[in-house]
Amino acid sequence: MSKKNEIQNPITEGVIWQQLLLFFFPILFGTFFQQLYNAADAMIVGRFVGKEALSAVGGSTGMLTQMIVGFFVGLSSGASVIISQYYGAKRPEMVGYAVHTAVAFSVVSGLVMTAVGIPLAPIMLTAMGTPEDVVGLSVEYLRIYFAGMVANLIYNTGAAILRAVGDSKRPLHILMFSCLINIALDILLVVMCGLGVKGAAIATILSQLLSAVLVCICLMRAQDMYRLEWKQVRLDQRMLKRIVRIGFPAGLQSVMYGSSNVIIQAGINSLGTNTVAAWAAYSKIDAVFWMMVNSFGIAITTFVGQNYGAGKTDRVHKGVRSCMKMTVISSALMSVLIYNWGIYAYELFTTDKEVVSIGIDMMRYLSRFYVTYVAIEILSGALRGVGDCWIPMMLCCVGVCALRVGWILIAVPLDRNIFTIMFSYPLTWVITTILFAVYYLKYSRLKVRKKNP
Repeated sequence: MSKKNEIQNPITEGVIWQQLLLFFFPILFGTFFQQLYNAADAMIVGRFVGKEALSAVGGSTGMLTQMIVGFFVGLSSGASVIISQYYGAKRPEMVGYAVHTAVAFSVVSGLVMTAVGIPLAPIMLTAMGTPEDVVGLSVEYLRIYFAGMVANLIYNTGAAILRAVGDSKRPLHILMFSCLINIALDILLVVMCGLGVKGAAIATILSQLLSAVLVCICLMRAQDMYRLEWKQVRLDQRMLKRIVRIGFPAGLQSVMYGSSNVIIQAGINSLGTNTVAAWAAYSKIDAVFWMMVNSFGIAITTFVGQNYGAGKTDRVHKGVRSCMKMTVISSALMSVLIYNWGIYAYELFTTDKEVVSIGIDMMRYLSRFYVTYVAIEILSGALRGVGDCWIPMMLCCVGVCALRVGWILIAVPLDRNIFTIMFSYPLTWVITTILFAVYYLKYSRLKVRKKNP
């Protein structure tokens, strides 16, 4: 480790709100470009192929890939937490074990997902009730997507390692470049070569492969304790157990979120292709909010992890409060923007008037409730930073997932329309926020203690 790093770590020494924002913005823009992968596919196939292709790229396939990849990303977040804590505590040998175990785990997991996902793609899509005029295209897209899973997971792991040590800029630069390549390949393969959904899927996995190569180069050239050396890449059993112990609750939480969203998608599928296409397009616009709040969540996890590892508990609490305030303000502004001007973004995906009309109703309904989700993301991110993962996972499973599924199974059959389905979101956000606030303030490792008079 260099002398400079021994003297000062900005995340544990600098001005709190400035460090959070300096870390947040590269993550935000990086997440934006990551979302732009599928958004670009959806825009181009929706415009040049048709609404069935739009539904195939952004409907059931989007829900499934988010759920599956989300489980691994949640699982690997255990490595991110461990690396950030050991990096803050200046323990290079433990950082090295965590980095090489995480990379090995991403390779193995990617191979397993590819082997399982390709043959099971039609079964999963059929189980979700994907419309008949869409299912064939969806299978084609999903199978190609699964073929590139190793590169996808390697990039996500590499980016998580860089962010854990406070480097959120290089993952951004990688995503910007690979996203531009993805768009160029979309135009070439979908528009010029006429490959349709297949071309969009190929463009996505090729650009993900590029991002995986670039993030590995960054890690291999690092002159710090997180340097990647391929000869040391192996599954260290003790480190893997630590990673899984911390990351499994986050992965399971992601699966539960994804499962509830899959059930919601199945309900939307029953309303017809126009509604499916409208929901697919809205999910790309809605992603702007999610990437913003998730970026704050990642920022606070790394901030808390490094400061907790350095023994600076008071700084942890100040960081959580600052991050919460910034996220609430940002979410309120996002609600106003999407509610009033989201229609212009919608028309980028489709020119079908009925699809646009349905989508605008969706957008204006849900965008009003964004702020009710903020505390869930920030508090769970902070708790994850200190390794407190199981109770937050249980709160999400009960407050968000179980309640949401119950609502869909009980209320929707009584009044089957899009607004009944969408109400499950604000209902579960509000209840889960209350649960998180009580746990964080009263019972967690970071519970607020009264000062002695």
